[in-house]
Amino acid sequence: MSKEKKERTIDYLKKGHVVSDEIKVKIKEFAKIKRTILKTLETEHKTIPQIAKETNISIDVITKYMMTLIKYGNIKAGEMDEMEEYYFYELLKK
Repeated sequence: MSKEKKERTIDYLKKGHVVSDEIKVKIKEFAKIKRTILKTLETEHKTIPQIAKETNISIDVITKYMMTLIKYGNIKAGEMDEMEEYYFYELLKK
């Protein structure tokens, strides 16, 4: 075997693939909002307006992130509120 270190395929691919700064910022923003929402739901189940009010993030942004969290199995929709306007959301136990 030669003394040269063999280059792994993943290392070779990483050299040619550069993640833009814009994408890096969006990934960090997503992670921050996701953590905020999940932390809010740790204590009790809440509706989207309750989460938006508690986190000071707009309802439309919260809705987008909530749907993503449902899609990937982090949270689930429970029962509706008393006026049947909003669902309560809760963390899924892992």
